[in-house]
Amino acid sequence: MTATDPWIRRFFPSPEAPVQLVCLPHAGGSASFFRPVAQALNPRVEVLSVQYPGRQDRHNEPMIDTIDGLADHVSRAVTRTVDRPFALFGHSMGATLAFEVAVRLERAGRFAERVFVSGRRAPSCHRDERVHRRDDAGIIAELRGLSGTDQRIFGDEELMRMILPALRNDYRAVETYVWASDHLLRSPLTAMTGDDDPKASHDEVRAWSAHTVGDFEMKRYPGGHFFLIDHAPDVIGVIGERLARPVATPR
Repeated sequence: MTATDPWIRRFFPSPEAPVQLVCLPHAGGSASFFRPVAQALNPRVEVLSVQYPGRQDRHNEPMIDTIDGLADHVSRAVTRTVDRPFALFGHSMGATLAFEVAVRLERAGRFAERVFVSGRRAPSCHRDERVHRRDDAGIIAELRGLSGTDQRIFGDEELMRMILPALRNDYRAVETYVWASDHLLRSPLTAMTGDDDPKASHDEVRAWSAHTVGDFEMKRYPGGHFFLIDHAPDVIGVIGERLARPVATPR
């Protein structure tokens, strides 16, 4: 793994890859979540995984509890780091963040080959969610319900004490996010969803189509919020196929 920027991790550097994929983790997640993606796509695609402050090797840094604040930092990191055609992939909170990063980059004249959003409703579909206001037990109950966390972690009190601050911070960021821009992406957009995801209905996911003037597609998989874990080969296959056939982005 290399870290040329505090916000970016490269698990499998591939300087000859024709395209880079910037991956943005879910709430409470870290860059290492996308290590298997980086391995699977190497060397065709170089994966750059975003590391939020307040976790893993950045655990001593102050966390950022707004999507806008995160998007400002990540878009600057992408500008510093990406040196060839690129795409964005975000899961859950990371999907909303990927959208906001894409908006900022387009306003600066940089256009993604494609934006992949996974496990998240469109920015225009608001829900009044307040998980970040729950006590620790309430947040843990939310995690259990989403079935994306190794069950052994819940029995490790010390580890849970380390994880909970980042989780609460990220839930605050995504639950207080308000879509306030009329900017339509020019990049094509692929939305991925699980059939039984309690966080995003099919209609809410399809609403992503109203946020781009580029091509739109929706991919559905069996499973819940973390469907992409059980269907990793299929999800990675879609990413690889789409990036092998770039679509001309309107400028």
